[in-house]
Amino acid sequence: MMVSKLIILVVIVLGAILIAQIMKIQRTLSEITGRKEEEISQKNNRLNANLMLLFMIVLFGGFIYLMQEYGWTGRGSSASKHGHDLDWLLNLNLIIILIVFFLTHFFLLYFSFKYVKKPGVKAYFFPHSSKLEMIWTFIPASALAVIIILGLTIWNDVTSESSAEAIRVELFSKQFDWTARYSGKDNKLGKFDYKLTLDNNQLALMTTNTIDSAIQNMETGPQGIKTLEAKLKDKNFVTSKEEKQKIKDAIDRKSRLVRLLYQMKNRYDSKMDVMAWDDIIQKDTLYLCVNKEYEMTFRSKDVIHSAYFPDFRVQMNTVPGMTTRFKFTPDITTKEFIKKNNKPKDFNFSLMCNKICGGAHYKMKMIVVVLDEKEYNDWMSSKANATFKDKYFAKTN
Repeated sequence: MMVSKLIILVVIVLGAILIAQIMKIQRTLSEITGRKEEEISQKNNRLNANLMLLFMIVLFGGFIYLMQEYGWTGRGSSASKHGHDLDWLLNLNLIIILIVFFLTHFFLLYFSFKYVKKPGVKAYFFPHSSKLEMIWTFIPASALAVIIILGLTIWNDVTSESSAEAIRVELFSKQFDWTARYSGKDNKLGKFDYKLTLDNNQLALMTTNTIDSAIQNMETGPQGIKTLEAKLKDKNFVTSKEEKQKIKDAIDRKSRLVRLLYQMKNRYDSKMDVMAWDDIIQKDTLYLCVNKEYEMTFRSKDVIHSAYFPDFRVQMNTVPGMTTRFKFTPDITTKEFIKKNNKPKDFNFSLMCNKICGGAHYKMKMIVVVLDEKEYNDWMSSKANATFKDKYFAKTN
C-alpha cells in the first residue's frame, strides 16, 4: 500500500515538473521567433475552428445515439390517471430543452468555425440591439409561463380536495419501514395522538381504551411515575445527585403528559371509537383497487421521510408533527401493467423513501399491488377479522 502511494506521489511530482519544462520551452521559442505569447498563428486558429466543428458533430451524434440506446426519458409508462398528464408535461419540457440545446450549441460551435479570425479582416463592433434583447427575453418568458401554468394545473389537481367516495388510506413512516392504515367499512380513519404511542398501539390511535392504557402506562408502567418515585426513594438504587436529577426531570415530564392525557380523556367522545376500531393495519404490502380514487395521508414518527410512488408519479414528504396528503387514481392493474410493458412476472409497483433518512434508508420500501375490483373486494373481506380492534384489543372486549 505504501509503495503504491509513493509511486502515485512520484508520478504527480514528475508530471508537474514536465508541465513546467514545457512552459519554459514555449517561452524560449517565443523569444527566439520574436512572437508574443498572446499572438496565435493562423494555422492554430484554423485548427481550433476545425476542432470546434468536429466537436459539434461528435456531441450531437453521441447525444442522439444515447437517446436511441437508452430511451427517451427512462421513466417508463405511468400507472395513474394524472400520471399521463404529468408525463406529457415532462415530455414538453424536454422537447423545449432539446430545441434550445441544439440551437444554442449549433450557433456557438458552428459560428466558431465559420467566423475564425482571418488576416486583414476586422471584427464588426456590435454592442447593443433592443430588438434582439426583446426577442430573447420574450420567448423564454413565454415558454416558462406555459410550463408553470400547466405544472400548477396538474399540481393543483393532485393536491386538491378528494371526492367523498375516495378511499382513505394513511401511510405511517418510521426508520426504516412503512405501515398502511385503511379506513375500514365507514371509510373514516380514526383519530390519533403521539402521546398514545405504546407497544400495542404504535400508530397512536385514539380510543377510550388506548387513552386509558396510555394513562396507566404513564402512571404505573415500568417507566411510569410511581415506579420512578419508588426508585428515587430507594437509596441503594440512586447513587449520585446527577442520577437523582435525571429521575426528577423524567417524573416532571411524565406528570405534564399525564395531565394532558386526562384532559384528552375528559374531552374525548367515546362514540368516535368506531372510527379507529374498524381500521385495518397492513404491513409489507399496500393493496390498491384499479380506477378507484385514493386519499393518501402521511405521518412520520421520527425524521422526515418522503413517500415516493415512481410508477404513479406522486411523491410527498412525511414530516414529524404534521400530516401531509395527496390523491391519485391507479388506472391499470399490476397484471395488466406487466403484460403491457413486458415486465418480469414478479414485477410489483413500489413505495420508496426518497429522503436520506438514516443508515438503512436504502431498504425502506413497500410493495404496492393494484388489483381489479373483485380481487380487491376479496382481499378486503379477508381482513374483516384483522381490524385494529381485533388485532390489538381483542382481549379487552
